[in-house]
Amino acid sequence: MSRVVPTYHQRVAQEKRALIVTAATALFLELGYDRTSLARIAERSGVSRATLFKQFPSKAALFDAIVTESWSTADEEDPPPAGNVVDGLSAIGRRYAELLSRPQMTDLFRIVIAELPRFPELAHAQFSHGKMPYFESVRSYLLAEHEAGTVRVEDVDLAATQFLGMISNYVFWPTLLVPGWEVSAERVSQVVDEAVRTIAARYAATGPGASTND
Repeated sequence: MSRVVPTYHQRVAQEKRALIVTAATALFLELGYDRTSLARIAERSGVSRATLFKQFPSKAALFDAIVTESWSTADEEDPPPAGNVVDGLSAIGRRYAELLSRPQMTDLFRIVIAELPRFPELAHAQFSHGKMPYFESVRSYLLAEHEAGTVRVEDVDLAATQFLGMISNYVFWPTLLVPGWEVSAERVSQVVDEAVRTIAARYAATGPGASTND
């Protein structure tokens, strides 16, 4: 019985946290970051002000939570083990495409872009707490493949940027900019497969894509 009470309270706290984050995201989009108060967020989410302030003492802390929630896949799963770059990049690419397809990711970028002139710290939070940790996980994977000898990548930052860019340029950015833009699951799979083939060919340990500089 002693284990049930903490588990129950933890579940309730998580549910309230999710309600707060959802309400805050919606209000930031509707009213803007500056015009949205924590009191208004508490009212929209249906929780008491005390509950909200206990979880999020400031709007900045709440925005950080929105970033964390949006990029949560990066924290939930480690990069695949090195040894098969096609399988590894396929797993990473599909994970990334799924991440970018989430409505909350589009919401996050819209908030950051809209508030950038007045609140550049939101962009810094989005970059340092969201995009950069995910990028670093992909970079680390490519470095591990390089060290394992499965690929030859002299500039892992560039290679990670190339790979993620091929996916995001098709899957994400049109969705952000063009109302009603949709990409089918079949097309997403094709985009990821082509990105994997391109990187695997370009950075092959032997063959035309291999570097000749030691």
